[in-house]
Amino acid sequence: MRPCAEEVIVDNHCDILIVDDEPIVGERLKTLLEKEGHRVEAFIDSAVALERLDKKDFDIVISDIRMGDIDGIQLLDRVSKKSRHIKVVLITGYATLELARESLAKGAFDFIAKPFKLNEIRATIKRAMESFEPKHSETVQ
Repeated sequence: MRPCAEEVIVDNHCDILIVDDEPIVGERLKTLLEKEGHRVEAFIDSAVALERLDKKDFDIVISDIRMGDIDGIQLLDRVSKKSRHIKVVLITGYATLELARESLAKGAFDFIAKPFKLNEIRATIKRAMESFEPKHSETVQ
């Protein structure tokens, strides 16, 4: 998989997957992030989103935690098994310190409580992009 960090120099855009069972959340985020030049796909069904994730490489996944059959923590586990380079941002309307700790301990890049401000998402995406390591990050000695 090619992390978008290699593209940051060229076009500063990433492939982003959004998963939230509330259609309005996915629509708002998709519109915002596409306006900023990112390539975005949004899903309300987490099982369908996972199928898409198996077929396409994404740089960043933004997922609600509480959803139907497959919740955000399960999705995080699946993404982590696919690639350690994908940054997962979990969002939830049921934020607790315990849930935040669990999410971060399992490898989430960030945890954002709903209702969130769009600037919070922008800042998190920017930080995620800055955290990518280029494929060839070997140090020459």
